[in-house]
Amino acid sequence: MTHDLLGRHRAVLPDWLALYYEEPIEITHGEGRHVWDAEGNRYLDFFGGILTTMTAHALPEVTKAVSEQAGRIIHSSTLYLNRPMVELAERIAQLSGIPDARVFFTTSGTEANDTALLLATTYRRSNTVLAMRNSYHGRSFSSVGITGNRGWSPTSLSPLQTLYVHGGVRTRGPYAALSDGDFIAACVDDLVDLLGHTRPPAALIAEPIQGVGGFTSPPDGLYAAFREVLHERGILWIADEVQTGWGRTGEHFWGWQAHGRHGPPDIVTFAKGIGNGMSIGGVVARSEIMNCLDSNSISTFGGTQITMAAGLANLNYLLEHDLQGNARRVGGLLIERLRAAAAHVPAVREVRGRGLMIGIEITRPGTDEADPATAAAVLEAARAGGLLIGKGGGHNTSSLRIAPPLSLNVAEAEEGAAILEDALRSIP
Repeated sequence: MTHDLLGRHRAVLPDWLALYYEEPIEITHGEGRHVWDAEGNRYLDFFGGILTTMTAHALPEVTKAVSEQAGRIIHSSTLYLNRPMVELAERIAQLSGIPDARVFFTTSGTEANDTALLLATTYRRSNTVLAMRNSYHGRSFSSVGITGNRGWSPTSLSPLQTLYVHGGVRTRGPYAALSDGDFIAACVDDLVDLLGHTRPPAALIAEPIQGVGGFTSPPDGLYAAFREVLHERGILWIADEVQTGWGRTGEHFWGWQAHGRHGPPDIVTFAKGIGNGMSIGGVVARSEIMNCLDSNSISTFGGTQITMAAGLANLNYLLEHDLQGNARRVGGLLIERLRAAAAHVPAVREVRGRGLMIGIEITRPGTDEADPATAAAVLEAARAGGLLIGKGGGHNTSSLRIAPPLSLNVAEAEEGAAILEDALRSIP
């Protein structure tokens, strides 16, 4: 059955549409932190559909909200008043920390970042954008143009002039050997020098923790230091919270808060987890930035009633059950367990992350050279053991990505860690 579906997939879908595993699986249903494939195999899910199933599979509160809304009306577009959209926008505006915030809903993180770029370049009258090396911001023409990860940049053509800044990866690059304070100072000096050689940019866009890049991050405070330089020049700060938002890092509700010494960003983009699988993305910005467009616009599918109902139910569950606190507690246990397991595996260069956002970097033993074949082998071994994880990386690295639903419990964390330890120890 699965083999037949794979043949049909290959016959009608693009060759560049990636599939995990030598024998790809069809996931048919899920519950809690587990999913099942078409062959009846049960897996502990440590990737959540790329950090999108944020609370749990088949969460009753979300499925009930979706079902009830579907029985009333599914969609009407933004041309009509939409109560669930207004209610979710009110909640997100308050949670964002941005004063006098306005919220615009999209259908994906890519579209959210597109919108943020449109706002910033229009507001600043500049098409120059600062972005981080090793970054990923989506698959559209404009978001590919600011993505600093060669493996996810199929074209160098872009409507934007993009300048890439140091700092998104702490343990690689020319400043890796410095202390955290000196690392930040060197990156700030580099930014200042770069700005002296170009016309004023519209904005800096940055992921607080780089997702597709392998869950890499700078020392806390880097973007606060960048913000001082940017603010002096009127340059906006866009925080791409598509993967880091909603409490996943445990320590903070938003990833930018690890760098928030001078307050919130000018623009925040979000997506993935808020819908728990429904297609929701969006942008939060100060009113003068959001309202800078001087022509009409709508969104046919952004903010549609059924996705907003799911987002409201999911956000309520997340806050009422303190899933951010759970990510901090269970994530802390999980990362220490994985570090202990990896300590005796020469191919593991680093175990990093915070909360339930953990990366394991695989290299050839004794070197910094990427080993994608071994990373793929660990992915396969984990799947054979009943665990689904992700992979990614930049800077010529190969990293395993671990991001379970935020309701993960201690027993499941221990189970997943044990499977992953066996998979790592299976490396020849």
